[in-house]
Amino acid sequence: MIMCFPKGLICANEPLNYKVNNGRVIGGSDAKPNTWKWQISLQLDLYNEGSFSHICGGSIVDSFYIMTAAHCIIRWVFLALDICSLFEYEGSEQFTSVEKIIVHPDWNGDLANGNDIALLKLVNPIYDNGYVEITNLPYPDQTLPHGFTCYITGWGLMDYNGSVPDKLQVAPLAVVEHAVCSQPEWWGSIALKTMVCAGGDGVISGCQGDSGGPLNCLTDGVWRVHGVVSYGPAGVCNQKFKPTVFTRVSSFLHWMYSVNNMHEATRMK
Repeated sequence: MIMCFPKGLICANEPLNYKVNNGRVIGGSDAKPNTWKWQISLQLDLYNEGSFSHICGGSIVDSFYIMTAAHCIIRWVFLALDICSLFEYEGSEQFTSVEKIIVHPDWNGDLANGNDIALLKLVNPIYDNGYVEITNLPYPDQTLPHGFTCYITGWGLMDYNGSVPDKLQVAPLAVVEHAVCSQPEWWGSIALKTMVCAGGDGVISGCQGDSGGPLNCLTDGVWRVHGVVSYGPAGVCNQKFKPTVFTRVSSFLHWMYSVNNMHEATRMK
């Protein structure tokens, strides 16, 4: 599950004696249906034929807004909500298009510069059909301790061979504190304090197709989305000392709440 990004790749050397992990989502497993209700699939009609393909993930942060990564943004996108299987219609899905794209004003296309976050305003509001849910967000500037276990979810590649999952995948990732992740043998100076690093054990990781999706963490007794998948190593996704890097949501709450008067009270529980 992270993304070895189609745009602005940040490269890392492929480790010697690398062996493909044949587990789901590079160490993950099929997610239990109706569990990660705020996860969405961002989809694009590549050939204008009415056939949409998954390109990135995202999180429901308001009945009218989706949070995703800025580098995922393509002009015309389509959202599929409450889906567990990408290839099987389950009857509980919601589908909607995007009315407006709001990219963070300091995003310049360089993943190492940070600010890789965007909001998508929907044409129609998301309705509660029992299968979708607005996520909770962290507190302003909230950080997670080193080693804290969170979960990444998405439909990213499952192995180095490019296997695509049918079912939504979930995998545990341990948070790597900034003091460690910013060391030279890890991500060095491109790991910013406005980012969250998680993983890096060489076994479990995200992979291409997970960008924009959530880092789900149980804090204060509530599941909150603490991160938005931003970047990872090119080539082999699950490299040791190269954890998945997320945009730290708690660093961007002020901007998010300023966008068209999103209501802070509904985000914090």
